[in-house]
Amino acid sequence: MSSSLPADGRRRCAVVAVCFAAIVFDGYDLIVYGSTIPALLAYEPWGLSRAEAGAIGSYALMGMFFGAILAGTLTDRFGRRKLFIGCLVWYSAAMIAVALAPTPLLLGVFRFIAGLGFGGVAPVAIALVVEVARPREKNLLNALMLAGLPVGGIIAALCALWFGEVLGFRGLWAIGASALVLVVPVAWKVVPETTPATANSGPAGDGSGGEPGVLRRLTSGPAVVALILFAVANFAGFLLVFGLNTWLPEMMRKAGYSLGSALTFQVLLNVGAVVGGVIGAVLADRYGNRIVGAGYFVVAACAIGGMAMMPSTAVMYLVVLFAGAGSIGTQIVLFGYVATYYPAEVRASALGISTGIGRLGAVTGPLVGGVLLTAGVSFAGIAVMFGAVAAAGGAACLLVPRRAEEVGAQVVPARAVGA
Repeated sequence: MSSSLPADGRRRCAVVAVCFAAIVFDGYDLIVYGSTIPALLAYEPWGLSRAEAGAIGSYALMGMFFGAILAGTLTDRFGRRKLFIGCLVWYSAAMIAVALAPTPLLLGVFRFIAGLGFGGVAPVAIALVVEVARPREKNLLNALMLAGLPVGGIIAALCALWFGEVLGFRGLWAIGASALVLVVPVAWKVVPETTPATANSGPAGDGSGGEPGVLRRLTSGPAVVALILFAVANFAGFLLVFGLNTWLPEMMRKAGYSLGSALTFQVLLNVGAVVGGVIGAVLADRYGNRIVGAGYFVVAACAIGGMAMMPSTAVMYLVVLFAGAGSIGTQIVLFGYVATYYPAEVRASALGISTGIGRLGAVTGPLVGGVLLTAGVSFAGIAVMFGAVAAAGGAACLLVPRRAEEVGAQVVPARAVGA
């Protein structure tokens, strides 16, 4: 299906909708693991410790590291459609193997394989949406699409809360595979093919046959400074997102809440992310991504600190909402920041590299949370760690150059970089 970009209104809505659906399943498959950790820890045949469960949780996120970088660079060479549908099929099929895993070792292996697809979907979907969006709605449409991540988290927590005892953790994991029949056929019809941006370039990085290769354009001059800072900010954002989503139910249960209440907090965390991400995108379109991204990291630090103070239940609900806005909501703003900073020719590669490296934060969050909980560290101690990470992410946002003097072979206007 071929079309020129930007697309008309109906095509634009269709592309955003199918990308949203893909990200919903992406979010469900990632976050449902945290929702099933209490049941997994209670599963006697495996006898997992919290540290072991955290390690298994990180395997999919390690796969995302490789998947994001590979898909981001390949889609700039071969087009968005092939990579988007390929990643969607890959992670959906892999979730079947996850649900059937007979041992913890194979569960980790299959989650790593699924992670390759999880990591690849987001950079390609972001590039697609930004390219079909009109200039003044790029951040907003991107945020609406990426709201699928916390929506998937909400669905995961609700499914665990309502159907966990009936389906068990394997049944909850198997739900993630339904994207294979619910989303892939629609994506096949709706997602447009794009012309490879690097068709006239030589191999990436060699500069032969026309314009410089993608990797060379991203790693020369001031462009590399922005890429490094985006990677640092993404590392911090992903650590907060997956550290909280993996361990919040268990941390709240350890703090004295029932399992049902603990899962309710996870729902609220993701509700806060949806609302916060969309509001952040509107603010970013008006005031720029830099100040909004940094401000959201501050919100995260303050909210996590408030959680550690163990206020009344009603106040805790409100604080968790702000924590969702400041963690997952911040990541939505960051994705938009990177996507609107770079020109189309290198956009998906920049997203893949910066978010791929940032995915190491997603690996670190569940691991560190598991180790700290196993060591008996208090909720306050864990909150201090998360707060320091949020502060580092905010500083990285503020340090991104206001004007990229050289992103590829061209100057990027100040408005395009969120100044």
